[in-house]
Amino acid sequence: MITAALAAPAAIWLFLFLILPFCAMLVFAFGKRAPEGGYQAAFTLEQFANLPSRAAAFWNTLVLAPIGALLCLLVAYPVAYYLAVKAPPQRRMILVALIVVPFWTSLLVRTYAWMYILGSRGLPNLLDLVGIADVRMLNTPGAVLLGIVYGYLPLMIMPIYVSLEKLDLRLLDASADLGARPASTFFGVTVPLSMPGVITGVALVTILLLGEYLIPQLLGGGKVFFIGNALVDLFLQSRNWPFGSAIAVTMVAVVVIVLAVSMRIAWRFAGARRVDLV
Repeated sequence: MITAALAAPAAIWLFLFLILPFCAMLVFAFGKRAPEGGYQAAFTLEQFANLPSRAAAFWNTLVLAPIGALLCLLVAYPVAYYLAVKAPPQRRMILVALIVVPFWTSLLVRTYAWMYILGSRGLPNLLDLVGIADVRMLNTPGAVLLGIVYGYLPLMIMPIYVSLEKLDLRLLDASADLGARPASTFFGVTVPLSMPGVITGVALVTILLLGEYLIPQLLGGGKVFFIGNALVDLFLQSRNWPFGSAIAVTMVAVVVIVLAVSMRIAWRFAGARRVDLV
């Protein structure tokens, strides 16, 4: 009874704000667009058959989101490693706080700042002064990826940092005593033991990027758009709720697959880690 009472608020919250909306979206996905827009009751697979019409949005999302997560990982891992292993303990919390501080500012404001930096008055103007003309940085996939790395980097750093912070440094000393080179110790001991944090960070960032709207809208300028941008267009402008729901249901299925694969890999690494330590 006590366990049920403690779990009841979370269960009610999930039911009201997760399960019920998803059920409504699933019902809409099999309906038709009403003549005046919105939803008309029906049972048809027409909306799912029409998914290829948004192939560009799916392609951008399913390609740029993993690439953005990978770039975040490449930048985040050295930072997390320094914080957890190399940074002096008295400075560690200060450095962690500096990583979290950007979250105190709205992502919208920070993305607008990048619009100015990458716009004609920013870096392209400076490059033009040194003879490098006609450089377009804004409204390109590169600008979107840069915004993704800047916006989501802290979410990648923290899980890896937590994983590395639990690392037993005696294992590194033992590896060195046995004659292993620093690179061998890093890739043979540190990286495998930090994989749960890496997988968590990659899964977290990738899943959030699958629904990203703001960064592609501002830095992509309508030329690089994600599924989130397509959903906004379908629900708020063309008012094609059934088609938007079909796209959303498809993306939820993709997110579930990503989570399942990530958890499976994480459990395998966790099991291998326990075996190695035994």
